[in-house]
Amino acid sequence: MVGFGPADVPPSAAVKFVGAGAAGCIADLLTFPLDTAKVRLQIQGEVRPSAAAGKGSAVKYRGVFGTISTMVRTEGPRSLYSGLVAGLQRQMSFASVRIGLYDSVKQFYTKGSDNVGIGSRLLAGSTTGAMAVAFAQPTDVVKVRLQAQTRSPGQARRYCSTIDAYKTIAKEEGICGLWKGTAPNIARNAIVNCTELVTYDFIKDTLLKSTSLTDNLPCHFVSAFGAGLCTTVTASPVDVVKTRYMNAALGQYSSVLNCAAAMMTKEGPLAFYKGFMPFFLRLGSWNVVMFVTYEQLKRAIMAANHNFTAIP
Repeated sequence: MVGFGPADVPPSAAVKFVGAGAAGCIADLLTFPLDTAKVRLQIQGEVRPSAAAGKGSAVKYRGVFGTISTMVRTEGPRSLYSGLVAGLQRQMSFASVRIGLYDSVKQFYTKGSDNVGIGSRLLAGSTTGAMAVAFAQPTDVVKVRLQAQTRSPGQARRYCSTIDAYKTIAKEEGICGLWKGTAPNIARNAIVNCTELVTYDFIKDTLLKSTSLTDNLPCHFVSAFGAGLCTTVTASPVDVVKTRYMNAALGQYSSVLNCAAAMMTKEGPLAFYKGFMPFFLRLGSWNVVMFVTYEQLKRAIMAANHNFTAIP
């Protein structure tokens, strides 16, 4: 048997909460360059207010690995991890809520019943996703802003550090600026959370009931990969709009719908799938690392707790 065996006693909500946050941070550390490449590709082609009238920005990045190599060549390897601190802060407050509390909220909606329908799973996913955005939105805004800014020599940067980004956004755009893009982010996370968690939950249950796989590493890997693929296809358009709107200068777009309409008018429908490949590579690998780590961390914490309480 690979890793820790299934726990005899189900993990508590606190164990799931802590385990989900830690697993999210580990997954972010391993996949962050792909996320940064995704952000750069998503905002590429966007006309900033400072740009000359009628002139779009030149195509600078081509493909996932082309984007990464261009960033390393022109800005240095550290540019791939711009916004990492905010990213880890986000996962500790975001993954902990949306993933760690998912089972508890699902049990609340089903009143503890063992027969869990797809509706209850979707409702639980939407609830924890919305709660997570309410807690973690400022960290997401700062992460996107730091990932989007270039580190080229001689070019002034909007923010010097993570703390500076929080202070500058609050000073120039007000406290509400730190919650900019909350609406599209709630929509995005309703889609991501429902697709990701419900698909993982459903695939895992199906594999355990219909195949010889047990509740262990191979089952977790297949379930996580399937969840990552489904989530990328459904969430990409909302994710692009969210990134554009969060990164926009003050007054660039009057609303989220205005941002989406501008993309459609100026760049066409394919703009909503900009950065699709890095989004899939990042989300697919993130899901695999996160869910596998999460399942093992839950068991490790429960095993450690059992051993500790067993000491006379």
